[in-house]
Amino acid sequence: MQAAIDRIMMTYDLLENRTAAASIAARTKVTDYVNTLFAAGEKDPHRLTVCGLTYLRELDGSSDPVKAGFTGL
Repeated sequence: MQAAIDRIMMTYDLLENRTAAASIAARTKVTDYVNTLFAAGEKDPHRLTVCGLTYLRELDGSSDPVKAGFTGL
């Protein structure tokens, strides 16, 4: 599980330059989220990585389809 969290943070930090405080806050949030997924039965480190990265991108708004120009029309 720790390997998945490390991979999530490495990838997330590559997407955008963040302050150390923002990175620590993101690590705390994603660790809680991944722990919840792990406790619920998800053991695949690749799926944990994808879910954790998606979670962080949704939190910061970078995966908003409307901001990306997808309106559904």
